[in-house]
Amino acid sequence: MSSIDHHLNLFPPLIQVGHAEQFIQSGKTLLSVQSPLNQSYAVFPSARVASGVEEQPIFFASNESSPSSERRLFIGDTSIIFAALQNLTNTAQSRGQEWCWLHSQETHDVIRKLTLDYVNFTRECWIHTSQTSAQSQGSSQFSGDHYRSLYTCLALFAVLYVPEYGYEDAPVGDDLMEWLNVHFIEPSTEEGDHLSGLDRPWEDETFWPYLVRVTLRGLSKAATFFLATLSTHPSDNLRRLAQRLSPLLQSQPHLQSFEAERDFAYASHRWKDKVKALRIELDSVSESDRHDGIENWWDRLSDIVGILEGRSEVIRRVCEDLGADWREISVSWGVFADARLRRQDLPEVVSQVLDDMPQDPTNLEDMVHAALFSAQLDPWLAAHMADLMQALSLIERDANEDSGLDVRDFYVLGYAQYLHADPALWRITVAYMFSCGEIGVRSADEVLMHVPLKLRFVGSITHGQGEQNGADNLKSGDLAGVIKDINATCYEYQREEVRRTICRIAAQTFVQEKEYGLALSYSSSAEDWPGLGRVVDRVLQEYITAGPEQFTRYVAGIAPSLQALQMQSGAQGIFIHRLMFAVRYAEFHQRLSNQDLQDAAWDLVSMFHDGLTPKSWWAVLLCDSQQLLQHDATLLFPYASACILLQHLEEVIARTDQGSGDEYLRILISKLGSGGTSEALHALQGVRLALAKYFARCTMIGTGGKQILERKFTAAV
Repeated sequence: MSSIDHHLNLFPPLIQVGHAEQFIQSGKTLLSVQSPLNQSYAVFPSARVASGVEEQPIFFASNESSPSSERRLFIGDTSIIFAALQNLTNTAQSRGQEWCWLHSQETHDVIRKLTLDYVNFTRECWIHTSQTSAQSQGSSQFSGDHYRSLYTCLALFAVLYVPEYGYEDAPVGDDLMEWLNVHFIEPSTEEGDHLSGLDRPWEDETFWPYLVRVTLRGLSKAATFFLATLSTHPSDNLRRLAQRLSPLLQSQPHLQSFEAERDFAYASHRWKDKVKALRIELDSVSESDRHDGIENWWDRLSDIVGILEGRSEVIRRVCEDLGADWREISVSWGVFADARLRRQDLPEVVSQVLDDMPQDPTNLEDMVHAALFSAQLDPWLAAHMADLMQALSLIERDANEDSGLDVRDFYVLGYAQYLHADPALWRITVAYMFSCGEIGVRSADEVLMHVPLKLRFVGSITHGQGEQNGADNLKSGDLAGVIKDINATCYEYQREEVRRTICRIAAQTFVQEKEYGLALSYSSSAEDWPGLGRVVDRVLQEYITAGPEQFTRYVAGIAPSLQALQMQSGAQGIFIHRLMFAVRYAEFHQRLSNQDLQDAAWDLVSMFHDGLTPKSWWAVLLCDSQQLLQHDATLLFPYASACILLQHLEEVIARTDQGSGDEYLRILISKLGSGGTSEALHALQGVRLALAKYFARCTMIGTGGKQILERKFTAAV
């Protein structure tokens, strides 16, 4: 099988060229099934209409291109190294001393060798692929440059993270310079060959840049060779200074030449003193002898001495003039500016260099080098690379026993936690978390339940236009702002329990703000019927604490919800009845305030008759009836209605005598103040007296009188 463009070619072909129409007319079609393990497919012909069991050939195809010869060689060779490393770790695990054994010198040396084996194999593959690609005009599956990038990255990894045992804390400058010179050759061999063939090379425009570059790269042999050519230069000062400079370049101390770092540091200090002496001698050259008619040799030589002195500004400027990048500046810093630069200090140096000379964002190799130098990867890069690698089955999906996370989820959750530092990014945060299994889902639930809902600005005149619009929508009962977004997010990820919890939290906040209509809406959305009952109780409590006028205004905010709740199948009746009572009781007080006494009397009796009034409110409504019973202009209650009032009054008094006073008198006692049960019973005795007088009036003029009969007829209609 081979892959070309966006289709798969089967070999041998399932349908011969030119026979596609015959295949269609045969009543067959092609079916395919993807493997759950990889990107392979099972392809087979099948009849459009089932006609019994029929054997058909099955072709196995894959989206992946088969490895070419050089790729197969690379895979085979490196798999041996991989197996050796796995054998090492498995042996450690079987001994039960994994941590100690893996950190021993013997084991470290083996791991370093295997790492260098990886480096060497990628190098060999780079050389081989580059040669074969040139011969076959670039038909290789992977280019030589691809393997060169692998080679440079692995070699840098080895230098920074797998040094020789005991050298973890040693200066790293010389090792990095060796890496730079091996993988990024400057100046070119051709430039050196060209200059060495000239009788007077200093007259060539590339001479001084070449000499500065080989000095910067620590190539002392090339530098001393071309300094020797200056022995015939017409300037006596230049000849003398070049002669003094050559032994300095050759004698620069290197860590590998010393048994102890202390000796290396002492030698470096003495060498720096000699460089300072050369600087003094260089500065003594008169201005008139600093130019040879072709080039200002003094400036060039001063740059070389400045590099040896470790002057950071000179190193940076020279690198910029030569077209060098951040790598060359960073490495030169560790050789000349700070010869004792250690691996753990390298990230700080590289960070400063990258501020002035950033890496090339279009060059992946350059970006990876910067990440390795800096000893860090952007959490975004780590998360997204892990995500892609798992999708491509490049990393295992097995969860870590301690964390319960696989590699991909570990990095994605780490990135999500990084995002969570900004609460405004909660939508993006939970999107990442929800992709990380059960642990991620639980984390996302917690984030959603702690998103600031920003509900307390409702009704404020200090917020901005956007918040004002959100407040207006909230007041109308519509989902808006953060609540709307959270609701949509919960719906998208099927987090119904979380959505209900957040609605309950919103309802509680609105209750505190006395936005009872909104509190009722969110309790209903959460299907929190006990919570809805508590909202209604708070509204009824407003009657006790704030009086009937304020109570009526609050009920106006919750009344629109009543019809919708009555139609909601899941609503629990006991709490709906409590809401109906609050609405009807508010209507009663509205009619009282409007002096619509006849309808107020009718409402009062109907609340008892329909069974809407809670027993704890019976005494309050009976006391409300007293002023209507004592109305002189007309009899407001039919005789039967007055009997209903008397029946409820007698039950309240009788139950109180039997010890159930708290059930029947609790609300009335709260309304009256601190008088307790005795004051409440005294108030009810006043209602009983009013009823007695009312019945007496009814007896004198007939049951209810003419007005009552008209009212009953109108109500019946």
